[in-house]
Amino acid sequence: MRKIFAVIPLIIICLVFLTACSNSNPVQNKGGLMDKKILVAYFSWSGNTEYIAKQIQAKTGADLFKIDVETPYPKDYSTVTQIAKKQIQGGEKVAIKGSVDTSAYDLIILGTPAWWYTMAPAVKTFLEDNNFEGKEIATFVTHGGGGGYKIAQEMNQYAKGSKLVAKPLVIYSRGESNTDKEIDNWVKSLK
Repeated sequence: MRKIFAVIPLIIICLVFLTACSNSNPVQNKGGLMDKKILVAYFSWSGNTEYIAKQIQAKTGADLFKIDVETPYPKDYSTVTQIAKKQIQGGEKVAIKGSVDTSAYDLIILGTPAWWYTMAPAVKTFLEDNNFEGKEIATFVTHGGGGGYKIAQEMNQYAKGSKLVAKPLVIYSRGESNTDKEIDNWVKSLK
Protein backbone atom coordinates (compact mmCIF):
# COMPACT_ATOMS: atom_id res chain seq x y z
CA MET A 1 0.00 0.00 0.00
CA ARG A 2 2.87 2.37 0.82
CA LYS A 3 4.35 1.75 -2.63
CA ILE A 4 1.13 2.94 -4.28
CA PHE A 5 1.13 6.17 -2.25
CA ALA A 6 4.79 6.70 -3.11
CA VAL A 7 4.07 6.36 -6.85
CA ILE A 8 1.08 8.75 -6.89
CA PRO A 9 3.17 11.98 -6.59
CA LEU A 10 5.37 10.77 -9.46
CA ILE A 11 2.28 10.15 -11.63
CA ILE A 12 0.93 13.63 -10.78
CA ILE A 13 4.24 15.27 -11.72
CA CYS A 14 4.28 13.41 -15.05
CA LEU A 15 0.68 14.44 -15.82
CA VAL A 16 1.42 18.09 -15.02
CA PHE A 17 4.49 17.99 -17.28
CA LEU A 18 2.59 16.39 -20.17
CA THR A 19 -0.27 18.88 -19.83
CA ALA A 20 2.14 21.82 -19.89
CA CYS A 21 3.81 20.49 -23.03
CA SER A 22 0.51 20.01 -24.86
CA ASN A 23 -0.68 23.58 -24.17
CA SER A 24 1.98 25.24 -26.31
CA ASN A 25 1.25 28.39 -28.26
CA PRO A 26 -0.26 27.53 -31.71
CA VAL A 27 2.17 29.89 -33.45
CA GLN A 28 5.14 27.93 -32.08
CA ASN A 29 3.91 24.84 -33.89
CA LYS A 30 3.85 26.56 -37.26
CA GLY A 31 7.59 26.27 -37.89
CA GLY A 32 9.39 29.59 -37.78
CA LEU A 33 6.47 31.95 -37.22
CA MET A 34 6.93 32.22 -33.46
CA ASP A 35 9.70 34.80 -33.77
CA LYS A 36 7.85 36.98 -36.26
CA LYS A 37 5.49 39.86 -35.62
CA ILE A 38 2.62 39.20 -38.06
CA LEU A 39 -0.14 41.41 -39.46
CA VAL A 40 -3.14 40.17 -41.42
CA ALA A 41 -4.49 43.12 -43.45
CA TYR A 42 -7.53 42.55 -45.64
CA PHE A 43 -10.40 44.15 -47.50
CA SER A 44 -13.77 42.42 -47.58
CA TRP A 45 -17.01 43.53 -49.18
CA SER A 46 -19.17 40.40 -48.86
CA GLY A 47 -17.56 38.97 -45.72
CA ASN A 48 -15.80 36.06 -47.46
CA THR A 49 -12.32 37.56 -47.27
CA GLU A 50 -12.91 38.64 -43.68
CA TYR A 51 -13.95 35.10 -42.76
CA ILE A 52 -10.70 33.67 -44.16
CA ALA A 53 -8.64 36.50 -42.61
CA LYS A 54 -9.99 35.69 -39.16
CA GLN A 55 -9.18 32.00 -39.61
CA ILE A 56 -5.60 32.87 -40.58
CA GLN A 57 -5.35 35.28 -37.64
CA ALA A 58 -6.50 32.57 -35.23
CA LYS A 59 -3.92 30.12 -36.57
CA THR A 60 -0.99 32.57 -36.50
CA GLY A 61 -1.71 34.81 -33.52
CA ALA A 62 -1.32 37.78 -35.88
CA ASP A 63 -2.70 41.27 -35.43
CA LEU A 64 -5.72 41.98 -37.64
CA PHE A 65 -6.36 45.14 -39.70
CA LYS A 66 -9.47 45.58 -41.82
CA ILE A 67 -8.86 47.83 -44.81
CA ASP A 68 -12.05 49.84 -44.97
CA VAL A 69 -13.11 52.42 -47.57
CA GLU A 70 -14.13 56.01 -46.78
CA THR A 71 -17.16 55.73 -49.06
CA PRO A 72 -18.83 52.36 -48.46
CA TYR A 73 -19.74 50.27 -51.46
CA PRO A 74 -23.44 49.57 -52.08
CA LYS A 75 -24.84 46.25 -50.89
CA ASP A 76 -26.09 45.30 -54.36
CA TYR A 77 -23.62 42.98 -56.12
CA SER A 78 -24.32 44.20 -59.66
CA THR A 79 -23.78 47.82 -58.65
CA VAL A 80 -20.56 47.00 -56.79
CA THR A 81 -19.11 45.13 -59.75
CA GLN A 82 -19.78 48.08 -62.04
CA ILE A 83 -18.24 50.57 -59.58
CA ALA A 84 -15.21 48.33 -59.06
CA LYS A 85 -14.75 47.86 -62.79
CA LYS A 86 -14.80 51.63 -63.33
CA GLN A 87 -12.34 52.22 -60.46
CA ILE A 88 -9.94 49.53 -61.66
CA GLN A 89 -10.02 50.45 -65.33
CA GLY A 90 -9.65 54.14 -64.49
CA GLY A 91 -6.76 53.54 -62.09
CA GLU A 92 -8.76 55.35 -59.42
CA LYS A 93 -7.21 55.64 -55.96
CA VAL A 94 -9.86 54.73 -53.41
CA ALA A 95 -9.69 56.52 -50.07
CA ILE A 96 -9.40 54.19 -47.08
CA LYS A 97 -10.13 54.71 -43.39
CA GLY A 98 -7.54 54.32 -40.68
CA SER A 99 -3.99 53.11 -40.89
CA VAL A 100 -1.56 50.67 -39.35
CA ASP A 101 2.18 51.00 -38.80
CA THR A 102 3.56 48.31 -41.11
CA SER A 103 7.10 48.99 -39.88
CA ALA A 104 6.22 47.12 -36.67
CA TYR A 105 5.77 43.80 -38.54
CA ASP A 106 8.07 41.19 -40.05
CA LEU A 107 5.41 39.34 -42.06
CA ILE A 108 2.37 40.99 -43.59
CA ILE A 109 -0.40 38.74 -44.86
CA LEU A 110 -2.60 40.58 -47.36
CA GLY A 111 -6.10 39.48 -48.31
CA THR A 112 -8.37 40.62 -51.08
CA PRO A 113 -11.35 39.48 -53.09
CA ALA A 114 -10.64 39.06 -56.82
CA TRP A 115 -12.37 41.96 -58.55
CA TRP A 116 -12.12 42.24 -62.33
CA TYR A 117 -9.06 39.98 -62.49
CA THR A 118 -7.13 41.95 -59.87
CA MET A 119 -7.12 43.07 -56.23
CA ALA A 120 -9.80 45.33 -54.79
CA PRO A 121 -8.92 49.03 -55.25
CA ALA A 122 -8.79 49.55 -51.46
CA VAL A 123 -5.98 46.99 -51.17
CA LYS A 124 -4.04 48.76 -53.91
CA THR A 125 -4.38 52.02 -51.95
CA PHE A 126 -3.18 50.27 -48.77
CA LEU A 127 -0.13 48.98 -50.64
CA GLU A 128 0.66 52.38 -52.15
CA ASP A 129 0.27 54.19 -48.82
CA ASN A 130 2.55 51.96 -46.71
CA ASN A 131 6.24 51.10 -46.59
CA PHE A 132 6.99 47.42 -47.17
CA GLU A 133 10.77 47.70 -47.55
CA GLY A 134 12.40 44.55 -46.15
CA LYS A 135 9.07 42.96 -45.21
CA GLU A 136 7.94 39.46 -45.98
CA ILE A 137 4.60 39.35 -47.77
CA ALA A 138 2.10 36.52 -48.14
CA THR A 139 -1.24 36.85 -49.91
CA PHE A 140 -4.63 35.24 -49.96
CA VAL A 141 -7.43 35.74 -52.46
CA THR A 142 -11.11 34.88 -52.30
CA HIS A 143 -13.02 34.60 -55.54
CA GLY A 144 -16.38 33.70 -57.01
CA GLY A 145 -15.12 31.32 -59.65
CA GLY A 146 -12.35 33.08 -61.52
CA GLY A 147 -9.40 32.00 -59.38
CA GLY A 148 -6.44 33.95 -58.08
CA TYR A 149 -5.19 35.33 -61.42
CA LYS A 150 -1.82 37.09 -60.87
CA ILE A 151 -2.99 39.06 -57.87
CA ALA A 152 -0.16 37.93 -55.56
CA GLN A 153 2.47 39.11 -58.04
CA GLU A 154 0.65 42.43 -58.48
CA MET A 155 0.48 42.95 -54.72
CA ASN A 156 4.18 42.23 -54.43
CA GLN A 157 4.95 44.81 -57.13
CA TYR A 158 3.07 47.48 -55.18
CA ALA A 159 4.70 46.41 -51.91
CA LYS A 160 8.06 47.74 -53.08
CA GLY A 161 11.11 46.19 -51.47
CA SER A 162 9.19 43.26 -50.02
CA LYS A 163 9.73 39.55 -50.49
CA LEU A 164 6.86 37.23 -51.41
CA VAL A 165 7.34 34.19 -49.13
CA ALA A 166 4.70 31.70 -50.22
CA LYS A 167 2.36 30.77 -53.01
CA PRO A 168 -0.92 32.64 -52.65
CA LEU A 169 -3.75 30.98 -50.79
CA VAL A 170 -6.70 31.02 -53.20
CA ILE A 171 -10.12 30.21 -51.75
CA TYR A 172 -13.44 29.96 -53.55
CA SER A 173 -16.04 32.03 -51.64
CA ARG A 174 -15.66 31.08 -47.94
CA GLY A 175 -14.11 27.79 -48.75
CA GLU A 176 -15.21 24.20 -48.75
CA SER A 177 -15.00 21.27 -46.35
CA ASN A 178 -11.20 21.02 -46.67
CA THR A 179 -10.51 24.76 -46.28
CA ASP A 180 -9.39 24.52 -42.65
CA LYS A 181 -6.73 21.96 -43.60
CA GLU A 182 -5.78 24.03 -46.65
CA ILE A 183 -5.26 27.10 -44.44
CA ASP A 184 -3.22 25.03 -41.95
CA ASN A 185 -0.92 23.82 -44.73
CA TRP A 186 -0.56 27.32 -46.14
CA VAL A 187 0.29 28.78 -42.73
CA LYS A 188 2.96 26.08 -42.32
CA SER A 189 4.49 27.22 -45.63
CA LEU A 190 5.04 30.75 -44.24
CA LYS A 191 8.26 29.83 -42.41
